[in-house]
Amino acid sequence: MRNAPYVLDAGLHRRLVDSLYVEAMVMADEARGYFDKLGAVDRENLEPMQRILFSCESLKVTTRLMHVIAWLLAQRAWQRGEIDSEALADERFRLGDAAATDGESIAAFPFAAKALIEGSTDLYDRVARFETQMIAGRNSAHDGRQSPAQDLIDRLVRSL
Repeated sequence: MRNAPYVLDAGLHRRLVDSLYVEAMVMADEARGYFDKLGAVDRENLEPMQRILFSCESLKVTTRLMHVIAWLLAQRAWQRGEIDSEALADERFRLGDAAATDGESIAAFPFAAKALIEGSTDLYDRVARFETQMIAGRNSAHDGRQSPAQDLIDRLVRSL
């Protein structure tokens, strides 16, 4: 990788991004299939207010997944040299904000809907932590300090 903006092994970064990308794309396809087709029947079996919440949650799932996919595509573009490290550090390539889900409001939802909502939240949170750790690593590299996690990664790389 050229001009790494983050202190992370290039191969590890690539594998993490690729793995998260596949997971996000599969989940996006599952969400589309469920909310467009199968979820319509589930939605009709809910109370009127729950139907509104169901529609809102389907939009939240889609938004979370699209933010994750956009962020991962930016990471892939950086890996391929299509954007440089300075551009990647720009706010427009950061993970977008996504609305949280209230666990109580989805308690009456069918299992499939809850699984997609919780799965998209989990994926979004993992990507957000990944981004935070990479930025922290980049900032500590600029400060001349190295994080304990990066020290461990460096030792593992040296031992292989």
